Amino acid sequence: MTDTAHKTNFIRNIIDTDITHNKNNGKVITRFPPEPNGYLHIGHAKSICLNFGIAKDYDRGPCHLRFDDTNPANEEAQYVKAIKKDVKWLGFDWQDKLFYASDYFEQFYQLAIQLIENGDAYVCHLSAQEVRQYRGTLTEKGRNSPHRDTSVVENLHKFNKMKSGEYDEGSCTLRAKIDMSSGNINLRDPALYRIKKIIHPHTGESWCIYPMYDFAHAVSDAIEGITHSLCTLEFQDHRPLYNWIVDKFSFKQKPQQIEFSRLNLNYTITSKRKLKYLVENNLVNGWDDPRMPTIQGLRRRGFTPQSIRNLCDRVGISKQDSMTDFSLFEECVRNDLNQNAPRRNAVLNPLLVEIDQLDAQIINAPNHPQNPDFGRRDVSISKEIFIEQDDFMETLAKGHKKLSLNGRARLLNAYVIECYKVEKDHHGNVTKLKCRYLPETLGGKKPTDGIKPQGMLHWVDANNAIDAEIRQYDRLFNCENPGALENIESALNPNSLKVIHQAKLEASLINANVEDKFQFNRMGYFCADQLDHNDKNPVFNKIVNLRDTWKN
Repeated sequence: MTDTAHKTNFIRNIIDTDITHNKNNGKVITRFPPEPNGYLHIGHAKSICLNFGIAKDYDRGPCHLRFDDTNPANEEAQYVKAIKKDVKWLGFDWQDKLFYASDYFEQFYQLAIQLIENGDAYVCHLSAQEVRQYRGTLTEKGRNSPHRDTSVVENLHKFNKMKSGEYDEGSCTLRAKIDMSSGNINLRDPALYRIKKIIHPHTGESWCIYPMYDFAHAVSDAIEGITHSLCTLEFQDHRPLYNWIVDKFSFKQKPQQIEFSRLNLNYTITSKRKLKYLVENNLVNGWDDPRMPTIQGLRRRGFTPQSIRNLCDRVGISKQDSMTDFSLFEECVRNDLNQNAPRRNAVLNPLLVEIDQLDAQIINAPNHPQNPDFGRRDVSISKEIFIEQDDFMETLAKGHKKLSLNGRARLLNAYVIECYKVEKDHHGNVTKLKCRYLPETLGGKKPTDGIKPQGMLHWVDANNAIDAEIRQYDRLFNCENPGALENIESALNPNSLKVIHQAKLEASLINANVEDKFQFNRMGYFCADQLDHNDKNPVFNKIVNLRDTWKN
């Protein structure tokens, strides 16, 4: 075991105890078993980090990537490809331990036959509605199916007919014979197999019966020799069924299911079904829309793998469900980018400034003010520059640090300027400022007359700038817990995306590659869009503000 002391949690304590007692011959083998029916989201990231992280830290066995592809109705090859891509991007590697539950279909079938032969399973012809009626409630015991006592020979015959496609979908299921009076509804003769006459993306037309999740999950873990099957808390009530299934067979390795709380972020939904609804109803621009909590959406927005891993580490592993504030996630990416993102100048809402007697020249500016290892770059300045419209106030109000008429402000890494004239259009809108500059103030030096500037301005040379599209993203929902709403559309934030055309950027940004990240000085952190950015049409996504603007 390596470097696990600082990551202690109840799961690692269990594993440490198992290793001490040489349980599983000292092995620690975990798995991440996504269903290929949608794109991974931030909730999955916690499970990825936990399962792959444990395998890496203990170095006593691999973490398997296993696709739980037992329901072909919703599964597509594109999701398999996307999941692999996301796991790799997050910094993890399954090496040669890539599996599909569908690889075990023949073994599942033979084990199901074994259950029938041992009197532990039967073919039931009750409809789905009838099954619900017979199951009972939390306060009412269930009733045995009228097919429960069918002979082993007849059940084997019927199960073979299910496999051969002789029964229609929904006409019957294979059910475990456990206890219809159990206080745990999951043990009231749960379904193990159902009929689905659908072509499977991995096995084609070979099968028309498919195992239910609880059966396939438990058996897959046992087949692969998983030692610790880590699941979120919604599977806690399924653990007795998991153990029942595993104990019915003579597996050398009996995996232990352990549950932990899922990652819940406020102002976010992590339901695949609801995320799919947003996509299919064009409420977002696809699974990788930068407002989506999918891994691909977060990546396109500009969130980093390190920031996601840091979030999962800070949230921690526990048995207690809780809600994590989205601002913690933003803090994680902000901390990462503050250290690793180079600085550049950009003006999103430009206002032209004309500076008297300033000849075109080059200023050597730092790429990262706090880290000299980033080096420096040459930035041009001439008599025409752009500043932010919001950085000018004709009459300076108390408490503001801006340029004003007859006021002064310092240009970042350059001179102090003083505004002496304001030009306006016929609507009264300010169109240009006329300023003079103080030559002696280059390099942060103070004006010789002792009059201090009011604030610091970022700027871009108007004669050496590029135009760009800026996409400013905000939270997709206004509601803190949108997942609890029946109508999630009612909670959508109408201002979750604002597009700025013809922002002015420092010319060096023409060389930015897709997914390159920068701090635009005094504006926030931005990322060159993964799909739309190119040197002829620069497009940058705002990742996060320089500070949390959601705090009261």
